[in-house]
Amino acid sequence: MSFPDGDALIPDAFDEHTVIFLIRPIDAPDMSEEMLDRLQVEHLTYLRNLQRRGALVANGPLSEQTDQRMRGISIYGVPLAEALELANADPMVRAGRLAIDGARWWTAAGTATFGRG
Repeated sequence: MSFPDGDALIPDAFDEHTVIFLIRPIDAPDMSEEMLDRLQVEHLTYLRNLQRRGALVANGPLSEQTDQRMRGISIYGVPLAEALELANADPMVRAGRLAIDGARWWTAAGTATFGRG
């Protein structure tokens, strides 16, 4: 099956990525600005260490999101179960300021590339 211009509707090959969505829980605890600043430093340090280890491929905050609880996205280079384990160890998640959801994301081979290293 193909598009009218002859391109295949379904790619011949796929790349798989693990996506973790960072979401602000409705019941996120209130914290002082000082505590939030400390947690933010710990959160960013943790993510940087995951990148240096090669587990985290890309990540960043969201803006103009349709649901303000959606705070960020992380792309991991590991299976979903491992990514969930790593994301649950994030200081912001442990403190209850962020929650996570995850999925495997299939893209046509070579169409979604992320700088590594």
